[in-house]
Amino acid sequence: MQGIFRAVRSCQETLKAAILQHSHGRGKIFTFGGTTSSSPEQLKGLENVTVAEVLMTKGEEKTGSWLWCRTDDAVIDAVKNMAKNNIGSLVVLRPGEEHLAGIITERDYTRKIVAQGRSPIYTTVGEIMTDKQDKLITVTSDTNVLQAMQLMTENQIRHIPVIDGKIVGMISIVDVVRAVVHEQSGELKRLNEFIKGDYY
Repeated sequence: MQGIFRAVRSCQETLKAAILQHSHGRGKIFTFGGTTSSSPEQLKGLENVTVAEVLMTKGEEKTGSWLWCRTDDAVIDAVKNMAKNNIGSLVVLRPGEEHLAGIITERDYTRKIVAQGRSPIYTTVGEIMTDKQDKLITVTSDTNVLQAMQLMTENQIRHIPVIDGKIVGMISIVDVVRAVVHEQSGELKRLNEFIKGDYY
């Protein structure tokens, strides 16, 4: 994952350097993504893509009651919920509250139920979740997508709850990589068009 992060950064820097080198001294005004820009530093770029934008690409699936469970729910119910909705984690709330208590993932189930021979029927989510006070990593909707990717890489996690005072959604490493690929593809296309002369 660290390799992907470095490759994306390298590609991005190469693109910017190429645009700067190609346009140096010409004083041209370029149009990128429908906006006019007099300098490449004003391009959208990954450093300006936020978690909120990643959530928007998920549409209606970004949040809902299927995204969470309660600390007193049986693990088996949480796992069935993940399987039914094809997701790898759930935000955990305390009974009667809407504030984050933790997160439960497929990895928690594998390591703390299957590997230890525990019963998912008689074990509660609160017993195996990653607790908020423990080492739960969260982001806000205005967090940069590269920062989110770095958090995932450094902490070896695949899911991060998005919290703006309350649960807003959940992003996964798949969502982040998809956003990175989309943005890089756009930058490559714009650079190719620029080099071909479409911006003269």
